[in-house]
Amino acid sequence: MLTAGAAVLVPVALGATSSSAAAVQAVPPAGTGPIVKLWSWNWNSVARECTDVLGPAGYGAVQVSPPHDSMSKGGSVWWDIYQPARYTLTSKFGDENAFKNMIKACHDAGLKVHADAVVNHMTGQGSTSYGGYSFGKYDYPGVYSAADFHLSPTCTINDPDYKNDGWRVQNCELSGLADLNTGSEYVRNQIAGYLNKLTSLGVDGFRVDAAKHIPPGDLAAIKAKLTGSPYIHQEVIHGDGEAVQPSQYTGVGDVHEFVFGRKMKEQFTGQIHWLETFGQSWGLSVPSDKALTFVDNHDTERNGSTLNYKYGDAYRLANVFMLAWPYGTPRVYSGFTWSDKEAGPPSAGGGFVTDTDCGNGRWTCFHRQMAGMAGFHKAVAGTAVGNWYDNNDNVIAFSRGNKGWVAINNGGGPLTRTFTTGLPAGTYANAAGSGSVTVNGDGTANVTVPAKSAVALHVGGGATSTPTPTPTPTASTGKIAASFNANVTTYWGQNVFVVGDVAELGSWNPANAVALSAASYPVWKATVNLPAGKTISYKYIKKNPDGSVTWESDPNRSFTTPATGTATRNDTWR
Repeated sequence: MLTAGAAVLVPVALGATSSSAAAVQAVPPAGTGPIVKLWSWNWNSVARECTDVLGPAGYGAVQVSPPHDSMSKGGSVWWDIYQPARYTLTSKFGDENAFKNMIKACHDAGLKVHADAVVNHMTGQGSTSYGGYSFGKYDYPGVYSAADFHLSPTCTINDPDYKNDGWRVQNCELSGLADLNTGSEYVRNQIAGYLNKLTSLGVDGFRVDAAKHIPPGDLAAIKAKLTGSPYIHQEVIHGDGEAVQPSQYTGVGDVHEFVFGRKMKEQFTGQIHWLETFGQSWGLSVPSDKALTFVDNHDTERNGSTLNYKYGDAYRLANVFMLAWPYGTPRVYSGFTWSDKEAGPPSAGGGFVTDTDCGNGRWTCFHRQMAGMAGFHKAVAGTAVGNWYDNNDNVIAFSRGNKGWVAINNGGGPLTRTFTTGLPAGTYANAAGSGSVTVNGDGTANVTVPAKSAVALHVGGGATSTPTPTPTPTASTGKIAASFNANVTTYWGQNVFVVGDVAELGSWNPANAVALSAASYPVWKATVNLPAGKTISYKYIKKNPDGSVTWESDPNRSFTTPATGTATRNDTWR
């Protein structure tokens, strides 16, 4: 949830700018890979993404939307899922069986699963939720009655309260939502019972929605009732001088660092060379070992306080920095595209969210562009920043111990120079894009960093791109696996396909073209089983958000597949 009072920006504190400043940043603890927030994805789609993309890329955990039953708005708004009606697992994302199957698929792929937990409040009104369950505000049959809410007296949170009255912030109604009396033992048992149900199904952690509006002592009491040791991260939106601060909640679990995203917008729409000193001296409120960081989330992408997918290159580069810099536990965000800030995700059949399609322009699928950086983040965990470089403008570079090195060019032109990477000699794939870089025996490398792009190298990242799922070649006689790697620049909502003169490539019909993955953007990739020993004609196309198709220029491309083995096509859009 997003509340009033959250838009107060903390002033920049740039600190020293000496070349050694970055090297003294605190070394973070070793981690298991960043979190991905697949917001408003249904359970079947999350399961598939864990198997096909998140696991192979090296992400550590996936955060999913609230699984409880909620106020039904027919899929027309995004915020109905933050108004619980009861704690049954009958959400618009799927039923309990689909939820369990999703958890198993993600665990099998090596990922933890975090569930969004809405426990501060119930709905702001009455309605009929999925399954014909009728309820009213303060009256949720089988779950809560009026005695379980703060009603003596009922109070609301007004803007001045955020600075002047922490009690009202934590005990009054947020945006008219029925505020649970979390000081009640019965309420605590109901909440803990719901969360324990989720952990019994395999959930590994919880994002506590609107934690700022629950007294930390109440949250600690609920946590004490939980089985196991789920990872807790709490939404505590904060601004300068507010009565409720993140430090009140670090004893319960990790806390979302909202200032981080605001600073990323400030820098990546300005000059990023100031980032040499980035850390708590910049007004960040949560220590690195307790902070969950993000460039944007479902609230901030809509209220303008942070970058969002519509910022294009600046947004992508800010995420590269987040995954490369040693501060907090980073979370990459993927939601759905929107023009109406109130609009809900693609849905059908009474509001149930449809399967995610990363090729139809309705979903951002941004985490796929960060797949290589997930591996980078995992490889450099526990190392400090060194070998800082900047051009006093919009190009920066730094190493992470002897495990990784990254250069980010937020400027309008390319930069070529010899960098000190701190890496062992070898050839490394670019985890932030395409191509590879050779590092000399003295740790230096001559690198061209294109405008609005990044180069990231890490130990263990050989001269191949980060693995992404591709179709497994069949054992059918007369077929070979052909890999298509196309360097194509797109805008948000555009997707790239390959189409050609054989049935496997759609027989020149764009509707049947093969979708390419953007996991290694700007190189789009797919592997297709094609007839062996045959001359193939093909082209790349872009499918636009409005449904139109853009073809690359003539002439058609062609190649002859081998009789056995594999084939690879490395192309650039023309």
